[in-house]
Amino acid sequence: MLLRLLGLLLVVWIVVTVIGWVVEGLFWLVVVGLAAFLVTAAIGARKSIRR
Repeated sequence: MLLRLLGLLLVVWIVVTVIGWVVEGLFWLVVVGLAAFLVTAAIGARKSIRR
């Protein structure tokens, strides 16, 4: 269940990053999306290693 949620969050962060990249003036959205993606990926990796 938790890995599904993390996978969904990773997809959401990718979409947010792409939207920030495409729309000029929203560079901050790219930074936030990439940071959130990296944090979520790290949490997912940590959870899967524990199993």
